Amino acid sequence: MPAFRRLWSVTAVTSTGEWMSLLALTSLATHLTAEAGYTAQSFALGGVVATKLIPSLLFGPLAGVLADRFDRRKVMVTCDLAKFALLLTIPFVGALWWLLVVTLLIELCTMFWIPAKDAAVPNLLRSPAQMESAAQLGLVVTYGVAVAGGAGLFALISKVAPLLGADRTGTVYVALCVNAFAFLLSALVVFFRIPEISGRATESERRQAPPSMLFLLRDGYRFVVHTPLVRGLVIGIVGAFTAGGAVIATAKLYASSLGGGDAAYSILFASVFAGLASGMAAGPWLARRVPHRRLFGSAIVGAGVALVVVAVAVHLFMAIAAVLAVGAFAGVAFLTGLTIIGTEVADEVRGRVNAFVQSLVRLVLLGAMSVVPVVVGIVATRTLTLGDTVLPVDGTRFVLAGGGVLAAVVGALARRQMTGGRSR
Repeated sequence: MPAFRRLWSVTAVTSTGEWMSLLALTSLATHLTAEAGYTAQSFALGGVVATKLIPSLLFGPLAGVLADRFDRRKVMVTCDLAKFALLLTIPFVGALWWLLVVTLLIELCTMFWIPAKDAAVPNLLRSPAQMESAAQLGLVVTYGVAVAGGAGLFALISKVAPLLGADRTGTVYVALCVNAFAFLLSALVVFFRIPEISGRATESERRQAPPSMLFLLRDGYRFVVHTPLVRGLVIGIVGAFTAGGAVIATAKLYASSLGGGDAAYSILFASVFAGLASGMAAGPWLARRVPHRRLFGSAIVGAGVALVVVAVAVHLFMAIAAVLAVGAFAGVAFLTGLTIIGTEVADEVRGRVNAFVQSLVRLVLLGAMSVVPVVVGIVATRTLTLGDTVLPVDGTRFVLAGGGVLAAVVGALARRQMTGGRSR
């Protein structure tokens, strides 16, 4: 399947670019507002993530339908070329308002690119039986290989560019230019090397266009309200991914409080996902020793406790270890939650609950990433008096500690809701 292998490679390149873009754009937002103060930097961080969230939340289905009306290969090439051009404009304008505009436009391009790519995959496989494996490979590259690649590449550029005379802002511009050419490479490969992608959706595919996130949330809410097991599951997932989103959202300012720069920021960012992967890997082993319902709530309590450790960490290595633990506990909780859905939710509603949970995860994660920096900006830097010693404490510490306590309480509530006080 040479065509599928090429498309998988293109997906790896563009996904790596997307993750590095998130790191670079949020980092640049803080650099552009450095003179305006800590609060302005926090608001700028939240603004970038919120700008990425709004289009997919409101216009996702429309983008999927429109993408299917045109040649899929041309849609993907056009979107990649648009991203290439938009990223190259950022260094020339050098303003926060344009950064937000570009972020919005790039997210809109991504909304067209993804459904066009997903719709093309079945046509590149030898048989429908290979579809599950293809989907798994897609998840591995998008949430595993690409996260590590994007964070690692951004950390490398953050270390090398200053040696060549670039300042902090210039270093981020270098990362954005590298990212831009990654999208150009993707466009060239898709256009010249994967002609099989071209095609229009059938009428049945158009009728099966994915519903909006808002629709899935509303539809799933009706079932969740009346089902204690799923209600506890949802409460726990909100707590777990709020904790993960808080770490990602504060990573830039938190790294600065530890004396680190963009490289430390990218390492902390990648550590959340590395922990998530390790937690998912360890989940089946733990599930053989602890009942699923107890394991789910206990893992979320663990994520909350680990987040409190992140809040009080005094150096980078301690912070990285604690962030890995937050991600690992969240990964155990997420995998256990999906297992509970697969084994304890009736078949006729399982798809609806799965869709609701997946949508909720994305909404909570991105929502936390956009709201938490704003809260950090409001809290700002406070002073803590210990006897005769007065210590300035970064606002991220208060927010992370509060998020950890909240996650631990939510985990305990979820466990109680799901077990009814029993051990199962």
